[in-house]
Amino acid sequence: MSKAPSVRALAAEALASIALSGHSLREVADRALPRLPDSRDRALLTALLNDGARWWPRFDAALDRLLDKPIRRSEPVIHALLVTGLVQLETLELPGYAAVAATVEAARELRRPRLAGLVNAVLRRWQREREALNAALDALPATRHAHPAWLADAIAHDWPAQADAVLAAANQEPPLMLRVNRRRATRDAVAAALTVAGQDVAPHAWLEDALVLPHSTDVTRLPGFTEGHFAVQDGAAQVPADLLGVARGQRVLDACAAPGGKACHVAERADVALLAVEYEAHRASRIRQNLERLGLQAEVVVGDAGAPAAWWDGTPFDRIMIDAPCSATGVIRRRPDVRLHRRATDIDALVAQQARILAACWATLAPGGRLLYVTCSLLRRENEGVVAAFLEGRDDAVAVPITLPVGQPAQVGWQVLPGDGDLDGMYYALLERSPA
Repeated sequence: MSKAPSVRALAAEALASIALSGHSLREVADRALPRLPDSRDRALLTALLNDGARWWPRFDAALDRLLDKPIRRSEPVIHALLVTGLVQLETLELPGYAAVAATVEAARELRRPRLAGLVNAVLRRWQREREALNAALDALPATRHAHPAWLADAIAHDWPAQADAVLAAANQEPPLMLRVNRRRATRDAVAAALTVAGQDVAPHAWLEDALVLPHSTDVTRLPGFTEGHFAVQDGAAQVPADLLGVARGQRVLDACAAPGGKACHVAERADVALLAVEYEAHRASRIRQNLERLGLQAEVVVGDAGAPAAWWDGTPFDRIMIDAPCSATGVIRRRPDVRLHRRATDIDALVAQQARILAACWATLAPGGRLLYVTCSLLRRENEGVVAAFLEGRDDAVAVPITLPVGQPAQVGWQVLPGDGDLDGMYYALLERSPA
């Protein structure tokens, strides 16, 4: 029987794949975690990958100060191993001697014995000079909050008064939020079952289907998961079902629907004829899996939301929700690898795609119907910029006012910033089509 890899060696390989080769954290973690038989090792690996991705921009910059010659290109796995070493010392606050010794040994396990001394020297130097190094890194918003410089600058431009708080919120542990499936359970019953199971749980203050747990946990082990009593969904993503206001018998379109949380929430609210459209087949399968577990009905099709001719039967929809593909800059606290993969040059293409999907789906909306445009972006160009440009010069569309207990009005619609009410960052614009 082959020996299981050490946590730190496995973390270095996985983190290099995420940060330097562009693979998603979820995809890499799903492959790496089963290689560790011990639950404590799996927990440490999860922490190293999440905090490694979250703090990569900071510790990557720190290594430029600690190394005489960069190694991120020549030795990407050892570069990533050094980042995991700094994560252990600085964010996880593991005992210094043990963390350094284990990280040095990981270099040998990774068949880089000649670099073990370098790993030891760099981590020891961090320990000696950490106060001065941290002060230098804290001097710039990008490294203080571990965001790429372009994104830190964009947030400062769009939200100058809140920029520092927004960047800081992206590095805080988010609560675990559940959405109770009202077709199978009540919120009180689910909360009671979780309490009996030893969970600290509370109803959300103003989202009627939401329960809040302070820390992440394996939800598949919680009572009621297998029975479809609840799903995991941040509170900001539970708002759209309230804004859309579906009613029995309506035809409803959820465009760009994967992984299906918002579609499922709509189906839980009312008996509607729901069509969920998703561009990628493997993501469409996740929608079907979520519908099945929760005992819900919807038609799921693989198609381009911006090209309705391929999937629309010509009968108008009463309600449409567009969860538009976006920069995901509002959900970085839950998806820390976004900060590593998103580029400033992506935004133009995203804006063009968002505008195309909005215009195409609008053509399928019934007179008097409503369309909800949603993104998990903080960037005004993707949000009010897209909607304002769509509305300009049109006489068949009007913006319906939105007011939520948290967040703030945008030029058109409403913006929730990360940390507002301890929610993810999300934008909403509700448009109504003029009656015929």
